[in-house]
Amino acid sequence: MAQYLYAEGTATEIQTAAKHFEQVFEEDGFAIANFEIDEDAGLWALSLYPQEEQISDAYSKALSELSALSLSIPLKVEELGDVDWVTKSLEGLVPVEAGRFIIHGSHDRGLDTMGKIAVQINAGQAFGTGHHGTTAGCLKVLSEELRGFHPMRILDLGTGSAVLAIALAKCLKQEIVATDIDPVSIETAKENIDINEVKPFVKTAVAAGFSHPIFKEKGPFDLVVANILAGPLCKMAPQLAQHTAIGGRVILSGLLPHQRATVLAAYRLQGLHLLRTVEEDGWLVLVLERW
Repeated sequence: MAQYLYAEGTATEIQTAAKHFEQVFEEDGFAIANFEIDEDAGLWALSLYPQEEQISDAYSKALSELSALSLSIPLKVEELGDVDWVTKSLEGLVPVEAGRFIIHGSHDRGLDTMGKIAVQINAGQAFGTGHHGTTAGCLKVLSEELRGFHPMRILDLGTGSAVLAIALAKCLKQEIVATDIDPVSIETAKENIDINEVKPFVKTAVAAGFSHPIFKEKGPFDLVVANILAGPLCKMAPQLAQHTAIGGRVILSGLLPHQRATVLAAYRLQGLHLLRTVEEDGWLVLVLERW
């Protein structure tokens, strides 16, 4: 049975620990969640999900980091039952408005969209429900960028649940290329694409890096959206730039404020220049243009 790390404390303690863990375990790519469990008591919970073979090392490292922060919240190793907790957690999520879009789960099908473009997302085992600042920030930035910018060839790199690709397809009614390194993510993406009735517009592919023939076939791209992590984004900068058309724009998300300079340096070397920076819920979205 799978295990995970769990702690309870005050809102300040848990949110401080969660934000710190996001930086400490960034390279590992562990999922981290923090949420309120008792409003009256002011009690919050923190969950950290390492790979099975890394649970012991992650536990020791997390304890050390909590000590360094002078946080005395008790950290435990818990058993994760045979339940799809990602899907189950969606049952309680409320719709999220982000720019001209509203993202919701199947339990809110038929809601009043108030004139916004509705995107139904059932995340399954793929990242991206619209509730995280990285995704919401991307959607808001896309809403603004597309008012005066009209890309013809569009790539959603690291599509996850395909929330961004679906939003773009519904907004523009044109082809969007959506790729991800994870086959499970692409299967989830296809399900969401079908649910949202945009299959004619979204072309998916399982692709690690830019070796897949779809990039040569469909690129260079006028717009690339990459909601990933700082490390992979820096490594992919040369190839991403090569597959971006002159005058094309790149929207990068999944970044913490302290990573801004490193990521910008990697892309400036490739001829991409910053147009603006947007912050959403403590996360950054960078909008760049290839000159």
